Amino acid sequence: MKFTINWLKQHLDTKLDDQKIIDKLTSIGLEVESFESQSSELDKFIVAKIIKAEKHPNADRLKLCDVDIGQNEKVKVVCGAPNAKNDLLTVYAPPGATIPKSQTKLSVSKIRGVTSYGMLCSESELKLSNESEGIITLSPKKYIKQVGKKYFVNKNQKVVDLSITPNRADCLGVRGIARDLAAAGAGKLKNKNKSKINFSGLNKIKVKIINDKNQGCTKFGSLLIKGIKNTESPKWLKEKILSLGQKPISAVVDVTNYVMMDLNRPLHAYDADKIDKGIIVRNSKKGESFEALDNKKYVLGDNMCVISDASGVLGLGGIIGGVRSGTELNTKNILLESAYFKPKSIRSTSRILNLDTDAKYRFERGIDPNSIEEGLIKAAELIQNICGGTISKINITKKEKSNHRAIKFPIDLFNNTTGFKVEVREMNKILSDLGFLVKKNKKELNLKVPSWRPDILQPIDIVEEIVRIKGYDRIKTELPEKTRNKQTLNPHQKLFHFLQRSVASKGYYETVTWSFTDSKINELFKEEKPEVKIVNPISSDLNVLRSSIFSNLIFYLKKNLDRDAKDISLFEIGPIFSGKKPGQQEIVISAIKSGVISRLNWIEKERKVDVFDAKRDVMQTLIETGLDDKNFHIKSNAPNYYHPGKSGAIYQDSKSDKPIAFFGEIHPNINQKLQIKTEALILFEIFLDRIELHKNKLKDQKNKYEYSDFQKSERDFAFIIDKNLNVQELVKIIYKIDNNLIKNVKVFDLYEGENIPSDKKSIALNVTIQSLQKSLNDKDLEKINNLIISTVESKTGAKIRS
Repeated sequence: MKFTINWLKQHLDTKLDDQKIIDKLTSIGLEVESFESQSSELDKFIVAKIIKAEKHPNADRLKLCDVDIGQNEKVKVVCGAPNAKNDLLTVYAPPGATIPKSQTKLSVSKIRGVTSYGMLCSESELKLSNESEGIITLSPKKYIKQVGKKYFVNKNQKVVDLSITPNRADCLGVRGIARDLAAAGAGKLKNKNKSKINFSGLNKIKVKIINDKNQGCTKFGSLLIKGIKNTESPKWLKEKILSLGQKPISAVVDVTNYVMMDLNRPLHAYDADKIDKGIIVRNSKKGESFEALDNKKYVLGDNMCVISDASGVLGLGGIIGGVRSGTELNTKNILLESAYFKPKSIRSTSRILNLDTDAKYRFERGIDPNSIEEGLIKAAELIQNICGGTISKINITKKEKSNHRAIKFPIDLFNNTTGFKVEVREMNKILSDLGFLVKKNKKELNLKVPSWRPDILQPIDIVEEIVRIKGYDRIKTELPEKTRNKQTLNPHQKLFHFLQRSVASKGYYETVTWSFTDSKINELFKEEKPEVKIVNPISSDLNVLRSSIFSNLIFYLKKNLDRDAKDISLFEIGPIFSGKKPGQQEIVISAIKSGVISRLNWIEKERKVDVFDAKRDVMQTLIETGLDDKNFHIKSNAPNYYHPGKSGAIYQDSKSDKPIAFFGEIHPNINQKLQIKTEALILFEIFLDRIELHKNKLKDQKNKYEYSDFQKSERDFAFIIDKNLNVQELVKIIYKIDNNLIKNVKVFDLYEGENIPSDKKSIALNVTIQSLQKSLNDKDLEKINNLIISTVESKTGAKIRS
């Protein structure tokens, strides 16, 4: 948004200087991009010095001059002036400059076989006088130090360029900017001048808005001006248009552009004599076309808002007019349009046709629907003053009413939100200056939002308006507390991140896949869980929510194996789903490993991964979380996607009804169905929601194992026990005999057969005995040996094997 300070002062009575106005604009949220003079075509003409002037080799009346144009740069210029001579100071026009008199744009050219870079100018060519006999001669005293600098001093007013955010469409007009400054105490908003127009006659060009579905126009205002003499704009209007970086066209067009920038009210002028039987506002039909004012032909699609007549399309509503009804210098009668178009319609049409205009830029952000009459009156009055003519009465056709939005604003909301207080009386003044209608009612303000502020929707928007005007610097900066009284993560979140690190530390690479999966693969891992289908899947092979993370892990494992990767270890942590309702999901960490251990190792013999690798990894992970492995209860009831004889389920203790983890080798049938090319494949999964952690049990940074300085002793025992007795029960019994002395119990042999009853089995265990206080003597060891034997025999009915 561009404007000059003088233009702003037509709406704002202020005593602030330019810099203070610029600072105030920035402080109220209207960011100033630049504040500088508008460039001019005359900026290219510079002071130059002829170093040497000699006769042109191929022409008697021409001279070839070496010209110093400053910054240690010299050019050759062919010149026909008789007064061109050595050491003459003159005015040089480079290639690209436009000569004011002839409007010729210079380029590098050859004159009689010699290349000339620009030209040396006469006073007549620069419209300084009628003198055309020779080039300009400048006084050495005044200009000797000006070589290379601009000859014309840029007297244009400085232009303010604002970066307007999409929500502040009201500030795309100079009056809207002045209103904000007045509310911020930078001056007083001037009252609008009363119209002196003498309306005569009716507007005989009828307007009809067709009630199409998704009609983009809700109001269409127009008036007819007859008998005008379209002409060149006066100097003041030209200056306004030039300050915007635009070129003046004609008085009628320049006035519509001026009102658009002044009031944020886009207008359009039609040559009334070119309109066939009235205006029809309707939706376009696919294939319709028209030639626009940018001299391009546009083919329209369905449901684009068009302004038409009986002969066809005249223009795109709110975006661009057409050539057929455009005004010209010989136009006598004009129809002036001021309408309201819906932002959604404007955005859709301009995006499809790749059109960008000043009117489109405003309509798509939402202009004031109640400014139709004001815009028509101001433009008509200016056109009449410049071009003459008689003005008809205004005709406004409506399809929808524009109501003011009402907001109840709790007074204490401001202080609660910003941390500083503003008196109710001051709030009232700020909001009134911004155009709100305010009524106080006990602890709240009843507000009616001005029609030019479509961005104000709720009470918090009112807080923003007040703090913006008062100044964001009023909000105190409070540093966050450096001490943390509460833990950042809850225990469940800590466990989540701990398990990520724990599994990764064992050589598994973390993957992040979709929570969706292929139903064909998911079927292999879902057990009895119902399949949760997705109504609108993003692709046909991601059509269900996963019942197991393995359905995705095994898919990507296979992709890598098919690319000849070997010995892959992957894991993922995330949700699995047993239903579509809240709570029917669990957080699980699942890992998968394929191939062999110690491949191509010169020390160790390579071997396939097996169930014991899976058990080791899952057990170590659980132990690292702080769980006591002596309490674990292991069963063989793993899901059906595990190998039935090489898998297990881990329960936190013997009383748990749900396992906290599964481990094992994959079921051979799955390998066969998916055609996975690997030597071996193992899996494990841990269910986070089922783990019960005690406080301070996550010990990823400290190892709490106590090491003894005294000699350890190992004893082997072989017990004959019932076949149905779980070996882990036997191990737990031995551990509980004396936790201070028995450090480790390891099963190293299982025997069934000759010399053992058919309903019995022989279990051999190695027990490590060690004290933290002393070296154990034979008597101590004998005592603990006897205690182990007697305890096991009494609690299990086992017999020591001789």
